[in-house]
Amino acid sequence: MAGFKTRALSAVVLVAVLGSALFFGGYYLWALMLFASLTGFFEYTRAMRDKDNRENMKPDPLELMGYIGIAVIYGVLLIGQSERGALLAFYSLVILLIALMIVYVLQFPKYPTGKMMQVFFGVIYVGVMLSFVYLTRMEEKGLKLVWLIFIASWICDTCAYLSGMLLGKHKLTPKLSPKKSVEGAIGGVIGSALVGFLYGIIIELGDSSWGTAVVCAAGAVISQFGDLTASAIKRNHDIKDYGRLIPGHGGILDRFDSVIITAPIVFILAQVFI
Repeated sequence: MAGFKTRALSAVVLVAVLGSALFFGGYYLWALMLFASLTGFFEYTRAMRDKDNRENMKPDPLELMGYIGIAVIYGVLLIGQSERGALLAFYSLVILLIALMIVYVLQFPKYPTGKMMQVFFGVIYVGVMLSFVYLTRMEEKGLKLVWLIFIASWICDTCAYLSGMLLGKHKLTPKLSPKKSVEGAIGGVIGSALVGFLYGIIIELGDSSWGTAVVCAAGAVISQFGDLTASAIKRNHDIKDYGRLIPGHGGILDRFDSVIITAPIVFILAQVFI
């Protein structure tokens, strides 16, 4: 009972903080997403380490480049979503890769080649992809669009759980996540599409609520791969949770695993369908 209360209270606080940031946008959301990205990157790099080194809070030089890279990318986002801003973001990633190569060479043979690739992947996986929550909110219709990310991810999670519990018979990925079913996955997509359709009608987003349904359905499909990817990484590295930042829920990557991959998809599809 105490565990349920902790989880419920954490959920209320999370929704209040994130909801207000999504509503007001601007520097508030920017700062929150920067914090989430840096924290998520910490959780990711910690998971990638050997078991004996996971309690070490100090980043190594390659990981430090990753933190700096995420901070620079978010700094570039303040310039705006113009072509110049997008170009600077791309340049930042190129410069980050060069910096990682320099550290890799100067520290040779301290790091295996895979370590350099892990850090670069982590910056894109956590920092760049999560930044699309902020980018979506800062669009012209961003206040209406940004909620589609969470309809496509969190509503999908809920509907998949309920439909899987009631109808689930066929395992989706028996080796990776035995509790997930094909029926649950389909139910999650249908639930997200339906909520997205109703959301489009209520707030009159775009010319047709069918556009929001398509975006949410596609986002829901992708979100489940984000969830399973995070689970696969945990299984490969023998960890239960990425962190303990959110009591009862785990870390940023535990709670936002589906949001991370859904945010850029919703941003892209919204340009086409809405």
